[in-house]
Amino acid sequence: TRRPSFRISRPAVAIVVAAFLLAVLLAILTLRNIRREQRLMRNFLTHEGQTLIRAFEAGARTTMMHRMRGDDPLADLVAETVKEPSVAYIRVVDGKGAEVAAAGRWPDAPRPELGRVLAAARPLTTVIAGEGVLEVASRFTPVSAAGGMGMMMRWRNWNCGPERGPMAIYLGLRTDEFDRARMVDLRHALLLGGILFLVGCAGFYFIFVYQEMRVARRTLADMELYTENVIESLPAGLVTVDAEGLVVSANRRAGEIIGRPVEEIVGRRLAEVAPACPVTGPGEELIDKPFVCEHDDGAAIPVRVSTSTLHDRAGRVNGMVIIVRDVREIQEIEEKLEQSRRLAALGRMAAGIAHEIRNPLGTLRGFAQLFVRKFSGRPEEQQHARMMVEEVDRLNRTVSALLQFARPREPEMREVDLGGLAARAAGFMADEFAAKGIDFRLDCGRKVMIEADPDLLRQLLLNLLHNALAATEGGGRVEVAVEAGEAGAVLRVSDTGCGMSPEDKARMFDPFFSRRKGGTGLGLAVAHQIITAHRGAVSVESEPGRGTVIEVVFPGKGKDEEDSHS
Repeated sequence: TRRPSFRISRPAVAIVVAAFLLAVLLAILTLRNIRREQRLMRNFLTHEGQTLIRAFEAGARTTMMHRMRGDDPLADLVAETVKEPSVAYIRVVDGKGAEVAAAGRWPDAPRPELGRVLAAARPLTTVIAGEGVLEVASRFTPVSAAGGMGMMMRWRNWNCGPERGPMAIYLGLRTDEFDRARMVDLRHALLLGGILFLVGCAGFYFIFVYQEMRVARRTLADMELYTENVIESLPAGLVTVDAEGLVVSANRRAGEIIGRPVEEIVGRRLAEVAPACPVTGPGEELIDKPFVCEHDDGAAIPVRVSTSTLHDRAGRVNGMVIIVRDVREIQEIEEKLEQSRRLAALGRMAAGIAHEIRNPLGTLRGFAQLFVRKFSGRPEEQQHARMMVEEVDRLNRTVSALLQFARPREPEMREVDLGGLAARAAGFMADEFAAKGIDFRLDCGRKVMIEADPDLLRQLLLNLLHNALAATEGGGRVEVAVEAGEAGAVLRVSDTGCGMSPEDKARMFDPFFSRRKGGTGLGLAVAHQIITAHRGAVSVESEPGRGTVIEVVFPGKGKDEEDSHS
């Protein structure tokens, strides 16, 4: 049987789609969490930077007077602020980029231009790659506008240098804590991804295992169905028994031969359901062992049984297969073959005897005719002589029929109009039917052409008509019909005579069988020979008291036309 193709089931597709969607969802959520953490870190550090800058500005204003007294509070404030663990560096520059105050390591990295920082309304943030620092750049205004020109002048004096204009502050805040938290989240996401990957792999493995199991189950089911169909279609009975001798299985044919339903056979010992069976148990080897299986209704079935022992891998006997064959048809064929042999021997003997008889019959008929002429004027003796002639002629006809049956000649085939031939042959018998008062009818007004031997067909029809004439009493009816049927050309002879019983019908074509007084029993046997020689088929319908219909079908369909045969 062909192995079923691999097909993905709907549950398998659902598992694959679910695993894929979960993986995509996990990736999206991980990216969103990373971006959200970066955004929160940036916002938090920006806010913290703004707070420090404002505090720094306020500290610068409050310490302005200290600068007038000769102190440098901005540098001190920057230095002290950098000591915070979260602050990496602080740098204050003027409008020209000159450093005003600075503390901590200033990294060399791309950052916003000074003009953009001074013009921005909000602080600008930059992530310094590789440093773990978020830089907040903003305009630095240590003196408020409310101070007036006097305060500004004092600031300029306090700064002790040329006018610097607007200033900017760069504040570097460390992101170590946020980076560690982000790495923890990333590890968690990778762990969840790994778990999802393992779950997905397990799901895929389960899918393929499930598919293989399903294919294996389907293959096994198909094989079981195929094996069951093969076993059930066997013309012989098949029975299997286990090591204990109990029937494990049996096909329908085995039940028919044994005469019990299969359900009654399975689970029982074979000797219980078929006592005459010669099988005693596993390990016994039989080949065509005959026995008679008797059914509960009294029917006796001739059977032949063969066995074969089953072994396991270790070589131990674990059962047996029993083949049971109904040999009724074989016996019938053998009987028919034996009958054919006997008939052939009988035919050869009859041919020899008939040849030896015909010569003396000719002599006897000549003497009988001589006595007819010699006893002229003596009616009684002349009548006896005529009876001698008639009996010799009847015996001669019997010998001729016997020779025809014993040595049938091969038909000489040619195209024959079956309807015309039947009409001419029936014309020979018309006077005999009229003399007996039988209504004789012909339905042969059709031209049906077949390949046949016309002489043998004429003899066939005459034999059938003689048989119908003998079986029909006066006032009855005999009919001959020819037609073109689906199976071939049909010749039908029917009568309303005495009919036949089923037993006589079964033996009507046997040689030397006749229920009619004075019949030789060779007419229908010769007719059957002629039908067989033409590869035809014959069927008979007959019932006692209701007449007989004999239908002969010749192979091939001929031309069927309306015609008139005289």
